[in-house]
Amino acid sequence: MVVVLPLLLVLLLGGSSPTALAAADEHDEFTVLDLSSLKPHAACSGHRVTPPHNGSWVPLYHPLGPCSPSYRGTLAAPPSLADLLRQDRLRARHIHGKVSGHFRESKGSYKEPVAVEETQVHHQAAITIAMGTQSTSSQVRTGFIGPAATGDDGTSGGPPAVSQTVVLDTTSDVPWVDCVPCALAECPYYDPARSSSYAAFPCNSSACKQLGPYANGCAGNQCQYRVAYPDGSSSSGTYSSDLLTISSGHTVTDFRFGCNQNGGGGGGPSPTNGFLALGRGAQSLMAQTSSTYGNAFSYCLPQSESDKGFFQIGVPGGAAYRFAMTPMLRDPRAPAQYRALLAAVTVGGQPLNVAPEAFAAGAVLDSRTAITRLPLTVYGALRAAFRDRMAAYRRAPPRPEAELDTCYDFAGVRYVRLPRIALVFDRNAVVELDRSGILFGDCLAFTANDDDSAPTILGNTQQRTIEVLHDVGGGNIGFRRQAC
Repeated sequence: MVVVLPLLLVLLLGGSSPTALAAADEHDEFTVLDLSSLKPHAACSGHRVTPPHNGSWVPLYHPLGPCSPSYRGTLAAPPSLADLLRQDRLRARHIHGKVSGHFRESKGSYKEPVAVEETQVHHQAAITIAMGTQSTSSQVRTGFIGPAATGDDGTSGGPPAVSQTVVLDTTSDVPWVDCVPCALAECPYYDPARSSSYAAFPCNSSACKQLGPYANGCAGNQCQYRVAYPDGSSSSGTYSSDLLTISSGHTVTDFRFGCNQNGGGGGGPSPTNGFLALGRGAQSLMAQTSSTYGNAFSYCLPQSESDKGFFQIGVPGGAAYRFAMTPMLRDPRAPAQYRALLAAVTVGGQPLNVAPEAFAAGAVLDSRTAITRLPLTVYGALRAAFRDRMAAYRRAPPRPEAELDTCYDFAGVRYVRLPRIALVFDRNAVVELDRSGILFGDCLAFTANDDDSAPTILGNTQQRTIEVLHDVGGGNIGFRRQAC
């Protein structure tokens, strides 16, 4: 206590003594967060840790941040916290609804509008892919409709033609990209007429029949798809195949995807061109590449918009000893979700006094939900423990519109001393959160489910700087701290 109290005074006054900060960060119960590290900067800082360049690796970035290829030198104004968390709430209902059976995939039950367009991609993770093969001028045919995918290796037409920025979505099944036409003077969309390897699936094809709830009829003997999202937007158009290039030397021939011709799916002046579905359904990228990459992928989300992370397909080398592993669960009510059993939560090294039954519903890992949602009993215990250890800081009014009820006034404070928070999964897979994954808008970055019956949703704020491995083939989920 002799050391801790003076240190608290230094931090409350906004002090920045390197010696004091180092002493605090070595303390078992606390870590020190520099609040300025979470603020976006106009320049991309790149990777904070050397990424694992192994061929199937690609950089990952925030589509509205300075590391995005579409960045034009001016940071986009973020949506209000209320708008952003309203979308988060809708997405959580969507995920919980699949488990309860109250959500019908083909209809998209939740239609509450999102006021700001950027809320669809803000705080999301994106990568750059390439679609199609480059055709010569003599090969370009307006309105070309090719046969269904026949096994063409996609190399005869030249190098990939169109780079696309796509958002990673681990709880959806159908990948899609925006297709021409579009209203912009310089259209960034993929044009199937300019790709020699493009093919639209006929309505009687096996791929079309496998769409299930995503099928949307037939138009001119071309299979149609539709994917509805919980914010009321949707993607629809022709179900097709073409060459997908993930990274140099790593391509997927006959890649099945939706050619979006619906402005509601992401049309207009947007920094993204589509969604790369990574769920466990038959249409997802993982299902399509399982024979090549072993049905596994991992990603690392950066700590801020000014940093880069990474995405890679396949099981990383040495995963068995470098990752904290826990069994991957499968719920027949929501087979596309990635789930694990959360067994405990610790704050400052001390486990919450919560009965194991409170965690029985398991946890869904989601790349697009911003904040983590815990069972009601677990969140109540976490909140009490966090507030107790943050008693030295001024409390701020709660943000009920954003469902954040533990907020602080950090005016004049740069360095905040936070209690360490760790999630403990089955088989004692302990995952300590990065200091950047504890606060969201100066509030505790967790909220509660309505009760203990709905599963935890592990949001992307808590996943920052952690490489999260989804090894479907091996039946495990892995976590590697300080990976990016």
